[in-house]
Amino acid sequence: MLALVPVLVGVSVRVAGIGAGGGTGMLNEVADNGLFLVFASLALTVPLFLPVAVGVVAADQVAGDAADGTLRTVLAWPVGRTRLLAAKLVAAVAYAVAATCTVALSALATGSVLFPMHDVTLLSGSTIPLEAAFGRAVLIAGVVTCCMAGVAVLGLTISTLTDSPATALAGTIGLIVAAEIAGSIPQLEVLQPWLFSFDWLAFADLLRTPVYWGTISHSLWLQAGYAIVALSLAWARFTSRDLAV
Repeated sequence: MLALVPVLVGVSVRVAGIGAGGGTGMLNEVADNGLFLVFASLALTVPLFLPVAVGVVAADQVAGDAADGTLRTVLAWPVGRTRLLAAKLVAAVAYAVAATCTVALSALATGSVLFPMHDVTLLSGSTIPLEAAFGRAVLIAGVVTCCMAGVAVLGLTISTLTDSPATALAGTIGLIVAAEIAGSIPQLEVLQPWLFSFDWLAFADLLRTPVYWGTISHSLWLQAGYAIVALSLAWARFTSRDLAV
């Protein structure tokens, strides 16, 4: 389903003629340069679609196995809980990587078919060669992947707190939605820089010259901080939980 988002966006821009009359913004740039479809698609999916997709998979990693009895069976063998949790973490993060790459590659393929590709005019107004723009697209995908990996860690942590996949799923999605809502309320301005969803769209600063690294580094450090705390909680819970019930 994630792969369809860039296709729908690209076809819509092509059919509607968005950008033909000028204007600003990523969607207006797509009609002139197909590479911008990668940036626009990520900007559209990062606020909700990507994190929810990643969160759904991560939330099922432990709770799903606990619900169907698989977890108890696996741990009956000489498999360390820390090692098993690490394997679950790798699976969740791998899905985050795959989900981000799916959106980016689908957008790249769609953009190359529907629109011309040439030197890219950045949001700051300067122009860079197409090869350099591809490099920035890879960096942007990497930044988005790190953010989605943070979501995967949070989902996995919630998954260790319950034996119900539905509860883990609801908790993960609820956390994502709550963070996004809190980030849009002006009265919570003091709290917003510490929300894990804050600066998810900071990758847009890679489309400027010079690059604004401040917001990007803040976002990455924030994801790392949340990941460390969440993984500590997940490890403490998973290594001490009673599977006999």
